[in-house]
Amino acid sequence: MRPATDALIVIDVQNDFCPGGALAVAEGDAIVPGITALMAEFAAVVLTQDWHPANHSSFAANHPGTAPFSLTKMPYGPQVLWPTHCVQGSEGAAFHAGLDMTRADLILRKGFRRAIDSYSAFFENDQTTQTGLDGYLRDRGISRLVLTGLATDFCVAFSALDAARLGYDVTVRMDLCRAIDLEGSLATMQARMTDAGIRLEG
Repeated sequence: MRPATDALIVIDVQNDFCPGGALAVAEGDAIVPGITALMAEFAAVVLTQDWHPANHSSFAANHPGTAPFSLTKMPYGPQVLWPTHCVQGSEGAAFHAGLDMTRADLILRKGFRRAIDSYSAFFENDQTTQTGLDGYLRDRGISRLVLTGLATDFCVAFSALDAARLGYDVTVRMDLCRAIDLEGSLATMQARMTDAGIRLEG
């Protein structure tokens, strides 16, 4: 068992990000057994869950004439328009059935504000609105984080970068993540994480 100062953060291992889902990440389900096995090493386990209203502003379907994966401008900056995914209460928003839910100390839902997307587990995409995760971890005396989940180049990477910026010691288990790799986004985000002092393992 790792020290009580360590936490495992499992990012968005939900049906819509797994094969057959609305925003499927290739081999997204292949990481589930490894994540469940890794949970046994940690006293603190946090799961994040994308939790969008159907009218969310990041959905291409809510912007007539646009295509999924195109880029638009939001008040907080550039925003990828996604296929409709992880709609609140839907089967697509549910966690993958193979994930050991009994080990979750906290399930943190993000992306529920209609007007703003939330890649990071710590901040919405305006980089100002907090999710509350930082306060929770600090109250528990946690200072070292290991991140796994979906997708490497979006929600995992943005969570890792924010965690490093907040002063946490951060490791990303690359073998327990899978990427979308949208126009080279994986290499870009790997470089950003390395530059921020984040360890990429596996």
